[in-house]
Amino acid sequence: MTRIAFLLVAVAMVAGVVALIVPASGHADGEAGPIFVTKIPPGYRDWRLVSVAHEEGNLNSIGAVLGNDVAIKAYRERTLPFPDGTIIAALHYRHVPSEENNKVFGRAQSFVAGPPTNVQFMVKDSTKYAATGGWGFAHFNNDGKPGDEALLKTCFPCHAQAKASDLVFTHYAP
Repeated sequence: MTRIAFLLVAVAMVAGVVALIVPASGHADGEAGPIFVTKIPPGYRDWRLVSVAHEEGNLNSIGAVLGNDVAIKAYRERTLPFPDGTIIAALHYRHVPSEENNKVFGRAQSFVAGPPTNVQFMVKDSTKYAATGGWGFAHFNNDGKPGDEALLKTCFPCHAQAKASDLVFTHYAP
């Protein structure tokens, strides 16, 4: 009886070690599927304009949404889901009154881009970012440093609410 008890304890210990070693993500290579983009895509400031955005509340910002060639083609052709290789950038700024413009208008009505706040990216790679609907998300502060992981973990749950547009909020403004 002692041998059976010893054998059961040994099996339980081995099972526990195996459970700790096997990745929770289910990836055979032992690495969790990435959901964050860690490098700013080169040349993004030369991409074409998709649209502009104004966000009120705590954000109080204006932004330019840009797309690489793959994104622009998909937007123009109304291709959903967006194809792999699509990259969308959102450049955000505080908005400030334009004293120069307001003098011309005779009242406070003109606002322009003020200090930059951040740049955000969505990168479509349905294999690499399978855990987040095929999109990798990025947030880079004005100093070029990536946002912290806690901030980035809020991207997918918010974007997941836009399933009908492949998790993308911005519509093309031709």
